[in-house]
Formats: sequence, C-alpha cells, structure tokens
Amino acid sequence: MSSSAAIDVRPVTEAELPDWDRALNTGFLRAPSSAEEQLRARRHRFVPGRLLGAFDAGRCVATFRSFAQEITAVGGGFVPADAISNVTVTPTHRRRGLLTRMMARDLAAAKERGDVVATLIAAEYPIYGRYGFGPATTMTEWTVDVPRAGLDPRWSGPADGGRIDLVDGADVRRLGPEFHERLRRGRPGAVSRDELWWSARTGVLRFDASWTEPFYAVYRSAAGEVEGMAAYRADDTWGDAKQPLNTVSVAWLAGTTPAAERALWHFLCSIDWVVTVKSGWRSPDDLLPHLLPDPRAARISTQADWLWIRILDVVRALEARTYGAAGDLVLEVVDRDGLAGGRWRLAAAGGRASCRATAEGADLVLDVADLSRLWLGDESAVRLAALGRVREERAGAAVVADALLRTSRRPWCPDMF
Repeated sequence: MSSSAAIDVRPVTEAELPDWDRALNTGFLRAPSSAEEQLRARRHRFVPGRLLGAFDAGRCVATFRSFAQEITAVGGGFVPADAISNVTVTPTHRRRGLLTRMMARDLAAAKERGDVVATLIAAEYPIYGRYGFGPATTMTEWTVDVPRAGLDPRWSGPADGGRIDLVDGADVRRLGPEFHERLRRGRPGAVSRDELWWSARTGVLRFDASWTEPFYAVYRSAAGEVEGMAAYRADDTWGDAKQPLNTVSVAWLAGTTPAAERALWHFLCSIDWVVTVKSGWRSPDDLLPHLLPDPRAARISTQADWLWIRILDVVRALEARTYGAAGDLVLEVVDRDGLAGGRWRLAAAGGRASCRATAEGADLVLDVADLSRLWLGDESAVRLAALGRVREERAGAAVVADALLRTSRRPWCPDMF
C-alpha cells in the first residue's frame, strides 16, 4: 500500500483523460470503461489545469473537475463561481486525504483567479461542510396524479393568446441560450449554461450512454416571445385491460412568467394516455401544486439539499446582492482554511450594502459554511442560532441578519452539474 505522500495530486494531461475517466466511472460505480463516444464528449470538457487527478504508481485513483460558472445573486447580479464536479476517490484509496488535497489546490486557484464563490451539488451530505461549503438551496420533486388534479381534459391551449409548440434539438440550441439569460437574471441560485450544456441536453454530445432524445416544448406569448421551455420523456405502460397508464418525466422546465409555467404544466397534464407527471427538480416554493385545482394531486416524492456554496470573497459576495431592509451588522467569519475569514461590517441601505473589514466587536459569529448557507436568502440565522451553528454576541443580531438577508421567494438552482 502506497503512503499518501507518495501519491501525486496534479492536473491531468489530455493524454491521461482515458485513465482519469476510468477512475471517475469506478468511483461512481459505473462500468469502468467508457464507450468511445463518451470519451469524445468528455474531451470537450477538458480545460488544462481544471481537471485534477491523484496518481498512485502512474494509475489515476481520484478525480476532480472544476469549470468557470456564473451564479445569480439576490437582486439579479451575476457572480463568478468555481463550479466543482466529478469528484471521486477509488475505493482502494479512501481515507488518505486525497479529496482534501485536490480541494485545497482547486479552491486556492479559484481564490487567485478572483472567483467569489465555489459551487457544487453534493452526492453525500457529510463531506463538504469541512471545506467551508453550506447547502444554500433546496430541491423538491412532485409526482402529479393527473386524473385527480381537476384540470379540464378538453384543454386545447393557453387562453392568454400564447401558444405551445413542439420543437427539435436544433431549435432548443437556437432559442435556449437567450431564453436562459433572461430567466437566470430573475432567479437567485440559477447558474450559467454554456454551449456544452445545450449540446449535452440535445444529444449533440452524449456523456451518458443511456441518453434518449426527449420531447421539447416551447411556450410563446401572444407577442411571439419565448417565455417558457421544457424537455420531457414518456414511458410506455399499459394496464391489464389494455388501458394506457403512461408517466411523463420532466427533464427540465422553466418559465420567465407565471403564465408560461401554467401553460407548460397544463400542457403536460393534458397529453393523452398520461396519468402521472413527475416534475423533475423544482424549487420548494414552486407554483406547480397551486396551479392545479386540487393541489393535493401533486405529492412531494423527493426533497433534499441541492446547491452547496462556499464563499471565497466575503466583501464581493455580500456587496453583489441586494437587501430587503436597512441595517448594520458586524460579522465574524471563521474560516479554518484561511480563504475568507475575518471581521466585517455589513451596512445596508436602499437595497444595496457596503462590506468593510473592521476591528469592532462582532454582533454575530459564524463559520464561512453558514454564511454561505445564508447568502442566497433561503436559510434563517435565527434557525442556525437555535441549532448552535451561529453565535449571537449582541442580543437580536440573528433577527437583524434575517431581516437583511432572507428573500420573499426561495432561491433555486435548476441544474445538476
């Protein structure tokens, strides 16, 4: 058994990508060898220096990838982020600090680049808190019992003058990027989508050997503007009496207006033969249940933490967002990795805030992971204080923090990455 010091953690070369890919598949318990089509797709994600590997005697035994991303802060500003994905350690090399070494290297590089936050979707909850990440958004999935929903089965299209069209992947690649730019500006927690995202979701690049082409629906307003898009798949299930009992599974659905969301959900629930609709990943305060005459027809089937955030620059993170109230708060941020710790005065007025280093006494003491939980406005400082995760040095400071930071609608990240 090699010592951890003998294992080399370093950037992966393009020639080493097949070995890295094999380690990635092994860590995720997939068939170790990827088909050539998947390897070709993987090469499109290769950015020198952003794929890390741990090598033991020349064999890759741990993987780590990061890429450039933007995340929407409260108020609509875009913040540069270090998006982390493809994190694995081969079962034979667990508990040797390999992830810690890769994470430290990546976060230091992100700080040097000027990224404000790092982001990830955590496969396992206990891992990432020790690196300063906190769960900042929640995901909910509903299963809709269509016959119970109470919608008019004779529905033939939106009553607002809009229309829904089925389109193909080429249309999605043409219409989607501009639509998503409008969408993400109004949705704290949403992240940018590059050309690779649209290519992967429409089958141009196939990272998954099991990918099948979905149906794509577009909602256009009465003025002809694209205000909603959805991708969905359907199974082929029949009952004992030759009765169709099909399920529609939504891959992604979004609307820039409530009318667009209403029309797309009504469309999906009106497709002949469909008795169940699975919503896919949604915000926990999504409109979906209450767009149905009987909201109980939408049953929560999954609810879990989703986007995790790690603040790298406290000043830029807090000044990038807007605030719902005026107030002042001195925050002492504890960061064991030395990337974002310090004492900061946050002064909010007129919806914006300044954040400056200060020697004043702290009102609230918290770990950087908990400030990261609070940043998008979903978590409550009062709740974290009750859990013993933040400490009030001034009575009522947690209430002030909630008045400043919390939002009327919950943040949502529509994407897995």
